[in-house]
Amino acid sequence: MIENFWKDKYPAGIPAEIDADRYPNIQSVLKESCQRFADKPAFSNLGKTLTYGELYRLSGDFAAYLQQHTDLQPGDRIAVQMPNILQYPVVVFGAMRAGLVVVNTNPLYTAREMEHQFNDAGAKALVCLANMAHLAEDVLPKTGVRHVIVTEVGDLLPPLKRLLVNSVVKYVKKMVPAYHLPGAVRLNDALAQGHGKTPREATPQAGDVAVLQYTGGTTGVAKGAMLTHRNLIANMLQCKALMGANLNEGSEILITPLPLYHIYAFTFHCMAMMLTGNHNILITNPRDLPGMVKELSRWRFTGFVGLNTLFVALCHNEDFRRLDFAPLKLTLSGGMALQLATAERWKEVTGCSICEGFGMTETSPVVSVNPFQAIQIGTIGIPVPSTLCKVVDDQGIEQPIGAIGELCVKGPQVMKGYWQRQDATDEILDAEGWLKTGDIGVIQEDGYMRIVDRKKDMILVSGFNVYPNELEDVLATLPGVLQCAAIGVPDERSGEAIKMFVVVKPGMSLTKEQVIEHMRANVTGYKMPKAVEFRDSLPTTNVGKILRRELRDEELKKLGKK
Repeated sequence: MIENFWKDKYPAGIPAEIDADRYPNIQSVLKESCQRFADKPAFSNLGKTLTYGELYRLSGDFAAYLQQHTDLQPGDRIAVQMPNILQYPVVVFGAMRAGLVVVNTNPLYTAREMEHQFNDAGAKALVCLANMAHLAEDVLPKTGVRHVIVTEVGDLLPPLKRLLVNSVVKYVKKMVPAYHLPGAVRLNDALAQGHGKTPREATPQAGDVAVLQYTGGTTGVAKGAMLTHRNLIANMLQCKALMGANLNEGSEILITPLPLYHIYAFTFHCMAMMLTGNHNILITNPRDLPGMVKELSRWRFTGFVGLNTLFVALCHNEDFRRLDFAPLKLTLSGGMALQLATAERWKEVTGCSICEGFGMTETSPVVSVNPFQAIQIGTIGIPVPSTLCKVVDDQGIEQPIGAIGELCVKGPQVMKGYWQRQDATDEILDAEGWLKTGDIGVIQEDGYMRIVDRKKDMILVSGFNVYPNELEDVLATLPGVLQCAAIGVPDERSGEAIKMFVVVKPGMSLTKEQVIEHMRANVTGYKMPKAVEFRDSLPTTNVGKILRRELRDEELKKLGKK
């Protein structure tokens, strides 16, 4: 049986099991860590550092505000729409301490995407960066959001620096379009109103939902994965167990370039690093490579969490290559496949090997990681403790070790299900707790696993899931489109890039520019097609379903990869 296969596959010092019930809820982990590491730095951004003690005080102020100045009740959903700034952990932990369910929202979302997510989640409150408040102004009247809290980039900085940073962002860089949100409260005012007041600490059960994390799952309709307190606690304990031997509590400095609203960074930096009392350096805009490298030069960082796209960009940056990497002992990769050439180049530049892992939003997210003391490049490592994996054929029958099939996962980090989508939950999660990943993999005799193909049509752009259904639904609303299809094609920078195929209605005309303009108005940047091809027809099944696989195979043949 697969249950017995994994027991002896862990390197010395790594337990096969964790106690997923060690803490009753995330609040208890936060309280213990913030007391234990009160004077240790927790998060730094724009030259300001919050200690764990300060994080607990400020999150308590926010919780008290929510409880005493709004009508929000435990279990209500609060959308949090911010990049990597100090306000993010303050708001998230404050909301949790007030008993609210956090709905992580991409700050780059268009109005259409925001409206869907807020309505689907039933969000009653929103905390957003002023930079996207103009979109909220358009969206909120169509939603049930009643409480809006707005923050500016520099709001938690010292007064003079706050004024300078906020003024530069607003008036020099012109990154804050004008908005009008009657009744909106400034975050600093909310913190001031809650200051000095003791929040009523929420005590949710382990099986209660802590976070609604939106994903397309194995289809293109965005759904909220219900991640419970136990799910997230289990995954933080699993991460600590697998990497703990290489991380010292309260003394590591971790670079945080991936967005905290993404489940990968959320669990690792906000959850697992909280457990170990370590220091996260928040990079607000990793696309600004010169700015990021300048920030890196200020720290003797010991850990770096990234993905293939970022590793490639940094290794091509001359100033990055000049940094002192002597303290760096842990590099983690996830979100997209790590290319061999990238891993070799990173090791050459930094002297540190990359530990690749695998995860999904539905698994909180970490399923497997390469142990730092026994890395096998080209694999996704071994399952984190208390996790079982198996591969099954198209009929769902378990296959022997070494056979290829769909990878399935079972463990305490597997989600409760999709929010208000029992049918979608039943498609991916069975009665025994096995989750279908939609990825085709193989389990080696030594316990390491490899992903060899993708069963689902999902496109992976720089670690972000993009679902063809959504793109096709959006493009179909453009007058003149008769048929359309979206696929992923290999891309050196982002792993995959989006290509769209379009059939134009008879008697009408369309240009690539019109297609791009329409998509830009309706989807966020990473969902934008890089290529558009017009055709007279698209391959379909006998019932008219477009065969994306045929289109992908054609593209691969052109590239000589099939």
